[in-house]
Amino acid sequence: MASKQYTRDEVAKHDKEGDLWVVIDAKVFDLSRFADLHPGGANVLYADAIAGQDATNAFFGLHRHEVLLRPQYARLQIGTISGEKERIKAPVPGQLSKVPYAEPTWLSAGFKSPYYTDNHRAFQTAVRKFFEETVRPEAIKVEENGKKVSQMLVDKMAELNFWAMRLGPGKHLKGKALLGGVVKPEEFDYFHEFIINTEMARFSCRGFVDGLLNGLVIALPPVLNYGTPELQECVVPEILSGKKYIALAITEAFAGSDTNGLQTFAIRDGDDWVITGTKKWITNGTFADYFTTGCKTETGFTVILIPRGEGVSTKPIKTAYSSTAGTAYVTFDKVRVPIGNTLGPVGKGMNVILTNFNHERWMVSGTALGAQRTIVEECLKWATQRVVFGKPLTAQPVIRAKLANMIARVEAGQSWMEAVTDQMNNMTYAQMSSNLAGPIALMKQFISKSGRETAEDATQIFGGRGLTVTGMGKLVENYHRTSGFDAVLAGAEDVLGDLGVRQAIKKMPVDARL
Repeated sequence: MASKQYTRDEVAKHDKEGDLWVVIDAKVFDLSRFADLHPGGANVLYADAIAGQDATNAFFGLHRHEVLLRPQYARLQIGTISGEKERIKAPVPGQLSKVPYAEPTWLSAGFKSPYYTDNHRAFQTAVRKFFEETVRPEAIKVEENGKKVSQMLVDKMAELNFWAMRLGPGKHLKGKALLGGVVKPEEFDYFHEFIINTEMARFSCRGFVDGLLNGLVIALPPVLNYGTPELQECVVPEILSGKKYIALAITEAFAGSDTNGLQTFAIRDGDDWVITGTKKWITNGTFADYFTTGCKTETGFTVILIPRGEGVSTKPIKTAYSSTAGTAYVTFDKVRVPIGNTLGPVGKGMNVILTNFNHERWMVSGTALGAQRTIVEECLKWATQRVVFGKPLTAQPVIRAKLANMIARVEAGQSWMEAVTDQMNNMTYAQMSSNLAGPIALMKQFISKSGRETAEDATQIFGGRGLTVTGMGKLVENYHRTSGFDAVLAGAEDVLGDLGVRQAIKKMPVDARL
């Protein structure tokens, strides 16, 4: 029984083929029958430093702690070492990490912040607990199998009004119980939303982050801000309840950042638009019921909400990250849509989209930062426990230099995000559009570039493990493979850098001279 206690001398007697015990973190495991099933081969277990011995260091040099917690391995435990206690315990859902820089400073003991309240702290605890208990298992599963996030999870998150909260503060929260009442609708601000964005990215499942209805986050605001009351009444409730899905359809094979190059046309025919064209790389497009679509009309760029129906078809696009994101090629073949589905004035669609970009880019920056901080934690853990030439990796100056750069980048990004988020809380929507387009563009460029630099450093720290989809370096492998998405989605880095500088030049005083 697992509750039985043994001495180390007793364990040492079981060191032969067919009679093999080991100690891992004060726990005694009987591997006699398991040895031949060991993925690394039985001979590894019969080594002098492992058979009948304390194999803690050897185990953690090869495996993640979560392996010990899996039922098929946990049942191999037959007892514990008398007078000793385990040091490495299973994480408690909602618990903060004690690894330096694994948490932003506002969550770290001994640090203060001018931005966060006790309610933000309570909210963060509740969000992390829910995400780790309910969301994380789904994230890992769909990231691997590429399937759409389950309706069961969508419904659970809808019950707590996560989909409404992911749109930020506003009238759409009125009368809703947010996260079971942890925060009141009138108290919810952009820091609450920032917490959601960073927490959902901690699993390092980049495809899942987009698959968790990011289409809603970037496609529903134009409906909320520019749709007719009748359209909003029809569409918004079913989307916020998770019963229907929506995607933003702007990008085409002919046009990305250059929206003037769009070749999806909408021609008016009586009380309808007739729309023909294609869209590419549309997040959540494979399962979307509605498409917030950029079209060319006789009077210019116009945004129209197109429901899935006759003439609308989608097919998945294979990308470097999981197909759970639902990335799609969308075809509109003479699709008829009521004029009432127009979002904003005809020919003024650029204003609709530009006001939407700030929030989208800010959201992507937040999730990118959350994933980046997870990788910093992974590297600090690994560099401490990995022993080479008789010393931990942290004994190597080159490793410490890489860690220093990683920490500096993530902390700089955090500070910039918090400063911008504070401004968002103290500006109207119009003021945000006017004042923050440049800063948010530059901030996203900085965070996405930092992320890719950190991905490279992390891979060097983990070595071959950082290239392996499973095992010790699986989070690093996923991050290295997918961090580039943040550099492209919601605006390519170079375009955003140029936008930020152009916005600054526009505000240069005429009398400014050296």
